[in-house]
Amino acid sequence: MFRIPLLICLALSALPLRAADAPATPIATPKATPKATPAPGPAPTQRDVHYGPGAKQVLDFYKAESSTPTPLVFYIHGGGWTAGSKDRVTVAPYLRAGISVVSVEYRFIQEALAAGVKPPVEWPLHDAARALQFVRSKAAEWNIDKKRIGATGGSAGACSSLWLAFHPDMADPKSADPVARESTRLLCAAVSVAQTSLDPQQLQEWTPNSRYGGHAFGFMTDVPHRDSQFAEFLAAREQLLPWIREYSPFELVTADDPPVYLSYSTPPALGQEQRDPTHTSNYGVKLQEKCRGIGVDCELAYPGAPGVKHATIEAYFLEKLKQ
Repeated sequence: MFRIPLLICLALSALPLRAADAPATPIATPKATPKATPAPGPAPTQRDVHYGPGAKQVLDFYKAESSTPTPLVFYIHGGGWTAGSKDRVTVAPYLRAGISVVSVEYRFIQEALAAGVKPPVEWPLHDAARALQFVRSKAAEWNIDKKRIGATGGSAGACSSLWLAFHPDMADPKSADPVARESTRLLCAAVSVAQTSLDPQQLQEWTPNSRYGGHAFGFMTDVPHRDSQFAEFLAAREQLLPWIREYSPFELVTADDPPVYLSYSTPPALGQEQRDPTHTSNYGVKLQEKCRGIGVDCELAYPGAPGVKHATIEAYFLEKLKQ
C-alpha cells in the first residue's frame, strides 16, 4: 500500500508573503540513485576536483592537448535535479577537435529540501554557476580560453545550461573570493530535450498534460500523486512568481544573451497532449519564438524542423567554439 510521505510546509519566507500563505505539499522520500556506468572514452585528466566544500560539489576535467588555450564544453547532467551522474559524458569528439571538457556534479533538490533551502532548485543551479566560475579561475592552469565556453546537457541539465546562458552575470568584482569574481556568462549553449520554462501556467498552455516543474520549488511527491502535485503547483503560481522569474530560463532571455541550440527527438504539437510532455519540443518552439522576437539566435532541431543548420550539438559546438 502506498504510504503518504511526511507533509512539509513550503513556507515561502523569501517572498513577500506571510508564512501562513505558503502551500503545503508532501515530500517524497528520496530513493537511492544507482551508480551510473561511465560512458566509454578517455579518463578525466583530473577527477572529482572540488569547486565547493560539499561532497557533491565536484567536477571532472578532460584536457585537450593544445599549445594555445582551448575552448571548453561545460556539461551538466540531467535527471530532474534529483538523480544522474557526471560520469555519463561523451568527450572524445571534443578532445579530438581540440576542445576541453568539464563535467559537473551538483547537489540535488531533495538534499536542498532537507537543508531547508528555498526554493530547492537554488542548489543545483547555483552549483552550476559556481562550477563555471571555478573553471574560469583555473583557465591559466588548465589552458582554457575563458571567452570560449559553451554549456550543454540533457533535460534538467539542459534547463540549467539555458539558465546560465540567459541569467545576468553573477560575477562579484568586489568579492574577496577570487572564484566569485569570475564571470558566469557563456559564449553559447547547445542542449537536448530542454525544459525551457518553470511556469505552470505556460506549461499547461503549451502542453495540456504537462506535469513538470513543481519539484523545483518544493512540490515533490511520489508518482501516484503527480496530478495533484501539479495542481498544487499551479494553484500557488501567483505566490511563486518571484521565484519563477529568477529560475525559469524563459523569463530571463534578453537581447544581449548568447546564441543557443535546442535539440528534440519529436516534432511539436502546441496545445496538444504529448506522449512525453516532460521532453516535448513544444518547449523549444516557444523559446525560439521569444528569442527571435528580441534578436537572440536560437536554432531549433527536431525531425522535420525547417531551417536547421547543424545536425547535432557536436556540430554546433565545433562551429561556435572553434571560430
